[in-house]
Amino acid sequence: MLRSIGRQSAYFIGHTKGRPLTARSALVRNTLSDELRFGSAGQQQCRHCATSHKVGQFESATTKDISHRKKNSHTINSNNETDDEASLLAQQLAQIDEEVAHLLALKAKLGDGPATPQKFTLKTPKGTRDYSPQQMMLRQGVLDKIIAVFKKHGGEAIDTPVFELKEVLTGKYGEDSKLIYDLKDQGGEILSLRYDLTVPLARYLAMSKISTLKRYHIAKVYRRDNPAMTRGRYREFYQCDFDIAGTFDHMLPDAECVKIVAEVLDALDIGEYVIKINHRQLLDGMFEACGVPADKFRTICSAVDKLDKSPWADVRKEMIEEKGLDPAAADKIGEYVRLSGGSELCEQLLADEKLKAVPSAVKGLEGMQLLLKYSAAMGLSGKISFDLSLARGLDYYTGVIYECVLQAEPKIVQNGADGAEEQGAVGSVAGGGRYDNLVGMFDARGKQVPCVGVSIGVERIFSVLEAKNAAAGVKTRTNEVEVYVASAHKGLHEKRLSILNTLWEQGIKAEHSYKLNPKLLAQLQYCEENQIPLAVVFGDSELTKGIVKLREVNTRKEEDVPLTELGDEIKKRLRN
Repeated sequence: MLRSIGRQSAYFIGHTKGRPLTARSALVRNTLSDELRFGSAGQQQCRHCATSHKVGQFESATTKDISHRKKNSHTINSNNETDDEASLLAQQLAQIDEEVAHLLALKAKLGDGPATPQKFTLKTPKGTRDYSPQQMMLRQGVLDKIIAVFKKHGGEAIDTPVFELKEVLTGKYGEDSKLIYDLKDQGGEILSLRYDLTVPLARYLAMSKISTLKRYHIAKVYRRDNPAMTRGRYREFYQCDFDIAGTFDHMLPDAECVKIVAEVLDALDIGEYVIKINHRQLLDGMFEACGVPADKFRTICSAVDKLDKSPWADVRKEMIEEKGLDPAAADKIGEYVRLSGGSELCEQLLADEKLKAVPSAVKGLEGMQLLLKYSAAMGLSGKISFDLSLARGLDYYTGVIYECVLQAEPKIVQNGADGAEEQGAVGSVAGGGRYDNLVGMFDARGKQVPCVGVSIGVERIFSVLEAKNAAAGVKTRTNEVEVYVASAHKGLHEKRLSILNTLWEQGIKAEHSYKLNPKLLAQLQYCEENQIPLAVVFGDSELTKGIVKLREVNTRKEEDVPLTELGDEIKKRLRN
């Protein structure tokens, strides 16, 4: 029966050529429904002849049916069919639908008929943005200054894959682990996009058996965070990390990382800032002194970390209602996290009876004293603040932690995101700390490589500088062209190419018009619009004399320069 149905389908599809496939599908279904029909008592007329048949009799769709159509005669199977035949009919009709759907798919693949234009919304994914040439020039300038500071301190560059095995990233970020982007299994490995550059560094150190390294790494990371484009918080963004790995004397590398943060922000001239510092051991000791159970240290630390965004009342409520902390313990924590200062605060806390009874708190305070001393020796006394509200919620921190915030935070104007977002302050622009146990998590023997590092929040810095430039009306050059070669007459394009080639070979950045005979005024206007400092202008008369005119675009002053001395003269002008 199935074979006959298949032949039946082919027959009708072949004999309905020229009709749309959907119409052919309907014809096949209707024809076979008539031929394979049974129902209530009575007579029903066959669609191929005037003969009426008793209902309940079944017309077999075999090759004889085709002959029946041609000769107007057919054979009637007089046997009564059961309910099983009804089920078989439904299966056969479904098979026809499947075959016709396959033909429709082939038709679409072959492109038969007019293509329907695809409709979609042109936008970047949530939490991402495009960057114009002007923005990219600003970004590159920022990155160049950051890299210069990193290299000044002996940094070496590395790179790691943009995705890692999921097990490498899992369990390293505390409550923020939910923000990791997981990838679909593409061949037996469960992968995730990197959340930061620190955990990949620890994996790299353990895998490469490296125990000492001073490295910097600038690359994109990914977080399923709730983006705030106006605050420079994205789901895809750059991090600029500097880390020192190895066993060294206490607080010496930590103090240098704080110094690096200050140097970067000074080089970028981003405005007044303060570097907040604290110590994880002091925080744990403070929690213990306040009566926080040890198994709640990390979750309470994550709550304290929100004090830079939320008032104490909201944080206290989260500790009690969501984290299950005793209200009395929360109130004791509140007394400490409001404190900030310098060396005098260390002395005050060392005299605190509750903290003195907790060894980890004392050890953390002694470390803070030493860090403040070293920072003062490097001229950072006016730029750092010992702040007990600083927590940094990442699980891998074990010692000193720090974070840099702008003191006069500018309002960041909307740029490339949803218009519904309001203007907002940028928040922290750098952060980091010590993580002594992270590398050991990846080593088969648990070998530890102590590390300390800092991460520059470069996206937020970009947002601040864009806002400052927009407010000042600063126009950013989008290229580094030093000289433009312009011809005054027709038919001089080959001479332009010859002069350009000479300049390029001497390392001079130069360009020209891609039109054979451009107008001189249009060429000079291009120089002014693109802030190109110099222009080489020549015509037939200049070439006859073996000279060109070297024009200063801003002043429009021109001088005759021999072609043989053009490269040297341009370099001299650029140096001045």
